[in-house]
Amino acid sequence: MRKQAKSKKGPSGLFSVRLVVFFGTVLVVGLLLLASLLGGGFGALHKLTLDLVGPLESAVSRSLSGVITVKDDYLALFNVREDNKRLAALVDKYMQELAERRESYHKFKHYEELLDFKKQEGFGLLTARVVGKDPALWFQTIIIDRGAEDDVVEGMVVLGPSGVIGQIIHTSESYSKVLLANAPSSAIDAMVQKNRVRGILKGAGANGYVLEYVLKNADVVEGDYIVTAGIGGIFQSGIPLGQVSSVRSLERGMFLEIKVRPSVDFQKLEEVFVDLTDRKKILNEMYSGADR
Repeated sequence: MRKQAKSKKGPSGLFSVRLVVFFGTVLVVGLLLLASLLGGGFGALHKLTLDLVGPLESAVSRSLSGVITVKDDYLALFNVREDNKRLAALVDKYMQELAERRESYHKFKHYEELLDFKKQEGFGLLTARVVGKDPALWFQTIIIDRGAEDDVVEGMVVLGPSGVIGQIIHTSESYSKVLLANAPSSAIDAMVQKNRVRGILKGAGANGYVLEYVLKNADVVEGDYIVTAGIGGIFQSGIPLGQVSSVRSLERGMFLEIKVRPSVDFQKLEEVFVDLTDRKKILNEMYSGADR
């Protein structure tokens, strides 16, 4: 039992001795350095100490400098990232505002064009907004927000600043259906503006128009303007319809094959004008008066 107790005290006593020796050595080295410095000399011990401590201090200084540089770079990168987020948010905001202003500008120009057209044609035109489209192949139509309560009746002409859009084919109290001029079921008396050569302008859907029944000896070339002929009393004479895009003289038959590019972009219709002149009624009254 005594041996075991002695063995337990041994390591702690050895540790105490080592600790005393360590602090003693540090104290001696410190006193020697102090004496060297106070004596004004630069002894061998001082030199040895500097040789040992100098590289260590240099390494520590470089390490600290590197840490400070990394810290500064991180803070700078963090600030740049925050600035980028802030700038990206500002760019998104300004792009949205720019898009809104661009849309407002285009609407202003569009309404200005509509107003100029209405002033030019007179105040017999009723402004209507397109609220629906029917893309059926044979009956290509649009729905407008004007109807019988606005004195709109079947047969009235629908126009735009660029020319003929179509004709009213059905009305309700608040809405009307318009047969577009480029519908395959549409046919309009037309003529070549420069020489008054007449024909029938048939709708061809997405391909525009085809001007039919024009003789081969007629002077029609690409680029000629096609307008309404005024025959039949529905459309006034001289309203723009389109421009000739191609002319072919077929081997058989006596007529030219003439394709016409519409003056109206039917894919971008937003507002239209209804000519409130009931020409169909006027014609009926004229014919009934002639019968009498």
